[in-house]
Amino acid sequence: MKLNTIKPAQGAKTAKVRVGRGIGSGLGKTAGRGHKGQHARKGGYHKLGFEGGQMPIQRRLPKRGFKSALKALSAEVRLSELQGMKAETIDLASLKAEGIVAPQVQTAKVIKSGELVRKVVLKGVLATKGAAEAITAAGGVVEAE
Repeated sequence: MKLNTIKPAQGAKTAKVRVGRGIGSGLGKTAGRGHKGQHARKGGYHKLGFEGGQMPIQRRLPKRGFKSALKALSAEVRLSELQGMKAETIDLASLKAEGIVAPQVQTAKVIKSGELVRKVVLKGVLATKGAAEAITAAGGVVEAE
Protein backbone atom coordinates (compact mmCIF):
# COMPACT_ATOMS: atom_id res chain seq x y z
CA MET A 1 0.00 0.00 0.00
CA LYS A 2 1.29 3.47 -0.94
CA LEU A 3 0.10 6.83 0.33
CA ASN A 4 -0.66 8.03 -3.17
CA THR A 5 -2.99 5.08 -3.82
CA ILE A 6 -5.20 5.46 -0.74
CA LYS A 7 -8.83 6.26 -1.59
CA PRO A 8 -11.95 6.76 0.55
CA ALA A 9 -14.19 3.71 1.05
CA GLN A 10 -16.81 2.97 -1.60
CA GLY A 11 -19.84 5.17 -1.00
CA ALA A 12 -18.09 7.44 1.51
CA LYS A 13 -17.95 10.35 -0.92
CA THR A 14 -21.17 11.31 -2.70
CA ALA A 15 -21.62 14.03 -5.29
CA LYS A 16 -23.36 17.24 -4.24
CA VAL A 17 -27.01 17.18 -5.28
CA ARG A 18 -28.00 20.16 -7.45
CA VAL A 19 -31.66 20.80 -6.76
CA GLY A 20 -34.17 22.69 -8.89
CA ARG A 21 -32.49 21.82 -12.18
CA GLY A 22 -35.33 20.18 -14.09
CA ILE A 23 -37.63 17.18 -13.86
CA GLY A 24 -34.96 14.74 -15.05
CA SER A 25 -32.81 15.30 -11.97
CA GLY A 26 -35.55 13.98 -9.68
CA LEU A 27 -35.34 17.15 -7.60
CA GLY A 28 -36.75 19.71 -10.03
CA LYS A 29 -39.59 22.23 -9.54
CA THR A 30 -40.05 22.30 -5.72
CA ALA A 31 -36.46 21.08 -5.15
CA GLY A 32 -37.44 18.59 -2.45
CA ARG A 33 -39.17 21.20 -0.31
CA GLY A 34 -42.73 20.03 -0.87
CA HIS A 35 -45.64 22.36 -1.72
CA LYS A 36 -46.22 25.66 0.10
CA GLY A 37 -45.74 26.20 3.81
CA GLN A 38 -43.04 27.79 5.92
CA HIS A 39 -40.28 25.37 4.93
CA ALA A 40 -40.96 25.82 1.22
CA ARG A 41 -40.30 29.55 1.50
CA LYS A 42 -37.01 31.34 1.39
CA GLY A 43 -36.02 32.34 4.95
CA GLY A 44 -38.67 30.05 6.46
CA TYR A 45 -37.53 29.33 9.99
CA HIS A 46 -38.68 27.91 13.29
CA LYS A 47 -36.80 28.23 16.55
CA LEU A 48 -35.20 25.26 18.27
CA GLY A 49 -37.76 23.24 20.21
CA PHE A 50 -40.75 24.86 18.46
CA GLU A 51 -43.71 22.46 18.34
CA GLY A 52 -46.17 24.36 16.19
CA GLY A 53 -47.56 26.47 19.04
CA GLN A 54 -48.00 23.55 21.43
CA MET A 55 -46.20 24.14 24.74
CA PRO A 56 -42.68 22.80 24.09
CA ILE A 57 -41.40 19.82 26.09
CA GLN A 58 -38.59 21.86 27.67
CA ARG A 59 -41.25 24.15 29.16
CA ARG A 60 -43.72 21.36 30.06
CA LEU A 61 -41.21 19.48 32.19
CA PRO A 62 -40.09 20.80 35.59
CA LYS A 63 -36.61 22.13 36.16
CA ARG A 64 -34.32 19.84 38.15
CA GLY A 65 -30.86 19.97 39.63
CA PHE A 66 -28.31 22.58 40.45
CA LYS A 67 -24.62 23.01 39.61
CA SER A 68 -22.69 24.87 42.26
CA ALA A 69 -20.25 27.51 41.02
CA LEU A 70 -18.38 27.22 44.33
CA LYS A 71 -17.67 23.50 43.90
CA ALA A 72 -14.53 24.20 41.85
CA LEU A 73 -13.27 26.61 44.53
CA SER A 74 -13.29 24.09 47.40
CA ALA A 75 -11.57 20.74 47.81
CA GLU A 76 -11.47 17.72 50.14
CA VAL A 77 -8.13 16.36 51.32
CA ARG A 78 -7.76 12.85 52.79
CA LEU A 79 -5.58 11.99 55.77
CA SER A 80 -3.74 9.49 53.55
CA GLU A 81 -2.78 12.39 51.23
CA LEU A 82 -1.38 14.33 54.21
CA GLN A 83 0.65 11.24 55.13
CA GLY A 84 2.41 11.33 51.75
CA MET A 85 3.25 15.05 51.87
CA LYS A 86 6.81 16.28 52.44
CA ALA A 87 5.91 19.47 54.35
CA GLU A 88 5.58 19.45 58.14
CA THR A 89 3.36 22.56 58.22
CA ILE A 90 0.38 22.14 55.92
CA ASP A 91 -1.48 25.13 54.54
CA LEU A 92 -3.33 25.84 51.30
CA ALA A 93 -0.15 26.94 49.50
CA SER A 94 1.70 23.71 50.36
CA LEU A 95 -1.30 21.62 49.23
CA LYS A 96 -1.27 23.45 45.88
CA ALA A 97 2.52 23.15 45.57
CA GLU A 98 2.40 19.36 45.95
CA GLY A 99 -0.54 19.06 43.51
CA ILE A 100 -3.02 17.66 46.03
CA VAL A 101 -5.57 20.42 45.32
CA ALA A 102 -6.16 22.36 42.10
CA PRO A 103 -4.55 25.81 41.70
CA GLN A 104 -7.93 27.61 41.65
CA VAL A 105 -9.05 26.16 45.01
CA GLN A 106 -9.69 28.78 47.73
CA THR A 107 -10.71 26.53 50.64
CA ALA A 108 -9.74 23.01 51.57
CA LYS A 109 -11.04 20.62 54.23
CA VAL A 110 -9.33 17.55 55.61
CA ILE A 111 -11.62 14.52 55.91
CA LYS A 112 -11.07 11.33 57.91
CA SER A 113 -10.16 8.90 55.17
CA GLY A 114 -7.05 6.76 55.39
CA GLU A 115 -4.29 6.62 58.01
CA LEU A 116 -2.11 9.38 59.43
CA VAL A 117 0.83 8.33 61.64
CA ARG A 118 3.19 11.29 61.26
CA LYS A 119 3.06 14.63 63.08
CA VAL A 120 1.65 17.54 61.03
CA VAL A 121 0.65 21.13 61.77
CA LEU A 122 -2.53 22.20 59.97
CA LYS A 123 -2.75 25.98 59.33
CA GLY A 124 -5.59 27.74 57.54
CA VAL A 125 -7.14 24.48 56.38
CA LEU A 126 -10.46 23.23 57.75
CA ALA A 127 -10.80 19.74 59.21
CA THR A 128 -13.74 17.52 60.11
CA LYS A 129 -14.16 16.45 63.73
CA GLY A 130 -12.86 12.94 63.05
CA ALA A 131 -9.91 14.22 60.99
CA ALA A 132 -8.93 16.72 63.71
CA GLU A 133 -8.98 13.91 66.31
CA ALA A 134 -6.80 11.72 64.06
CA ILE A 135 -4.26 14.54 63.59
CA THR A 136 -4.02 15.27 67.32
CA ALA A 137 -3.78 11.53 68.07
CA ALA A 138 -0.75 11.35 65.75
CA GLY A 139 0.89 14.20 67.72
CA GLY A 140 -0.07 16.96 65.30
CA VAL A 141 -1.78 20.31 65.80
CA VAL A 142 -4.88 21.80 64.15
CA GLU A 143 -4.65 25.58 64.24
CA ALA A 144 -7.93 27.47 63.72
CA GLU A 145 -7.95 30.40 61.28
